[in-house]
Amino acid sequence: MAPGEESPPSVLVRYLAGLGDPDPMRRYRAAEALGRLRDPGAVEGLIRALDDPDWRVRVKAAWALGTIGDMRAYRPLEHHMQDPVDSVQEMIREALDRIRAGGG
Repeated sequence: MAPGEESPPSVLVRYLAGLGDPDPMRRYRAAEALGRLRDPGAVEGLIRALDDPDWRVRVKAAWALGTIGDMRAYRPLEHHMQDPVDSVQEMIREALDRIRAGGG
């Protein structure tokens, strides 16, 4: 590994920690990064992010869960279908469709 390069587990841990940042835009970016990693180790943290007070974080968490495509996210996504924000509901529907289709 080259100097200054992070191993994948430390990247995952850093982004998961970002889901708890006080700044909603940092939480949003952390959820996006976790979706791009497509690491199943992010699923539990992203499921918790479906309860984030900021709707943008909830949208990105649903997107990330659909991108990862892990069946563990299916029921929690279904549970959040009644989110008060239409954009969140729409992304949850898309994530559920992706999971049903076999993943991200």
